[in-house]
Amino acid sequence: MQTAEVLRLAQPRWKSFAPGLLFGVLRAAAAVGLLATSAWLITRAADEPPILFLSAAIVGVRAAALGRASFRYLERLASHDAAFRGLADLRVGIYERLVPLAPDGLRGTRRADLLARLVGDVDELQNLPLRVVQPLLVSLVVCVAAVVGTCILLPAAGIALAVTLTLAFALGTLVNLRLAGRAEADLSPLRADVADRALDVVANLDVLVAYGAVDARLAGLREADARLTDAALGKASGAGAVAAVVSLLAGAATLIALLVGVPALGVPPTGAAAVAAAAAGAGSGTLAGGITGPVLAMLALVPIAVFEVFGMVPLAVGAWRQVRVSAARVADAVPAVAPPEIPVDGTTGAQPWGTPHLGAPLVELRNVSVRWPGAAAPAIEGVSLSIRPGDRVLVTGASGAGKTTLAHALVRFLEVDGGYTINGIDVRTLPQADVRSIVGLCEQQPYLFDENLRQNLLFADDTATDDDLLDVLDRVGLLDWALERGGLSAPLGEHGALVSGGQAQRIALARVLLADFAVVVFDEPTANVDPERADLLLAELLAAAGPERSVVLISHAAVQPALVTQTLRLP
Repeated sequence: MQTAEVLRLAQPRWKSFAPGLLFGVLRAAAAVGLLATSAWLITRAADEPPILFLSAAIVGVRAAALGRASFRYLERLASHDAAFRGLADLRVGIYERLVPLAPDGLRGTRRADLLARLVGDVDELQNLPLRVVQPLLVSLVVCVAAVVGTCILLPAAGIALAVTLTLAFALGTLVNLRLAGRAEADLSPLRADVADRALDVVANLDVLVAYGAVDARLAGLREADARLTDAALGKASGAGAVAAVVSLLAGAATLIALLVGVPALGVPPTGAAAVAAAAAGAGSGTLAGGITGPVLAMLALVPIAVFEVFGMVPLAVGAWRQVRVSAARVADAVPAVAPPEIPVDGTTGAQPWGTPHLGAPLVELRNVSVRWPGAAAPAIEGVSLSIRPGDRVLVTGASGAGKTTLAHALVRFLEVDGGYTINGIDVRTLPQADVRSIVGLCEQQPYLFDENLRQNLLFADDTATDDDLLDVLDRVGLLDWALERGGLSAPLGEHGALVSGGQAQRIALARVLLADFAVVVFDEPTANVDPERADLLLAELLAAAGPERSVVLISHAAVQPALVTQTLRLP
């Protein structure tokens, strides 16, 4: 995935973005108009003219004040709605690209860092429309309109306003870059580093305590947090310095407007300036010709309102640096092209099998080699295996021989080089979901959600009733245990902390039965079980799977020959 593609997905479509932009322009225009009209009204009212001469300005002040508040609310409502809807589309698009890679295509990514990219960095991308694009466009429109309007009233004041705005942009951007540029670019990676270290401490606290390594890890976490704090302070100092530069130049623009405006009080304007000045000062009787006192007040105070709107521009440039870094991090998490070791979906829609009730299919591997993403050499090569309906196949071998690799190849987490067919049809021509609907994997450490027993079973078949769940628990030998704990509402704890290794394997088997896989792959089901109970657990798991299912049993430990029909030993 390219950074430009992430940025394109983060920016809402024009149809949904335009209303927020329009309300933003109206809000900023109302703010400038409020100060300009107020300045004219207060100065003009000092002459105590008939109220008729002030009524239009009074209405204008009220309209601008109400409009500024109303348009601000509508701007926030419309722009945030567009940004959040775009963010939802962006997240869906990212997950759609990630899911085909999981799990083996993401093995090189740290969990906390991936979480930070998919949550924190994606959230940061909402600032592209909200704090970059919209502020820049709003400021551009309002500043150009203000400069043009000021030039009509007094060209010298308009030129001064344009020059000070240009200086504010250049100096503000330069100051922000020097003081906060590095910090803004480092914030996202530093947040991810803190999250990664914090998760490492929390997830491995028992091991760290056992080996006395807690203090060292906490020290590393404090150092990472200190770096993040320094970056945040650097960003804040840059924002403060930018505000100071903008305020200084706003004052300079006001001072210059007074310096060029006061001498112009007695000089008759010409052309369009004459018409505007006559309209602005009509009926004042203060000066004959030239700009009037109310116009001078407008020229002096309008720059303050304009610079308040303009203050968003240097900050938008800084926000762009953060957004660009976050977009690059999100793009890095989603490879533009899947590694060749990760399978892609086939296009054939027909399933060459039925269900366990109709009989398991014939699964064949012929001279298969499998490689992990980025690995220099295959993890297994030259493997051939025929799994007939109802077979109990034992796959054994030394640690690192490739037993888990074979399991992942069977469920299409990894691509195979060689022949892999189901009922004679090459699996590479089939959608991966179809293959996984018939070949299921019980991993060495089944993942149990921090939910009750019911929720940990329902995701395998969300149509199952409580009676169905109790029946499958009975088949795997967990019914009495579940009833003693409160039934299907029994909590399992985080990562199954409240259940034993054998109970976790039985819950995983219950999921397999609910999902109705015809071929089940058990990866080291007795790894977390006492040796004296291992044979009993294997016998019960195979019996519960039923004769209608084929079973591939991966184990580094010895298995009773009576439990299996054939054995494949990996070198």
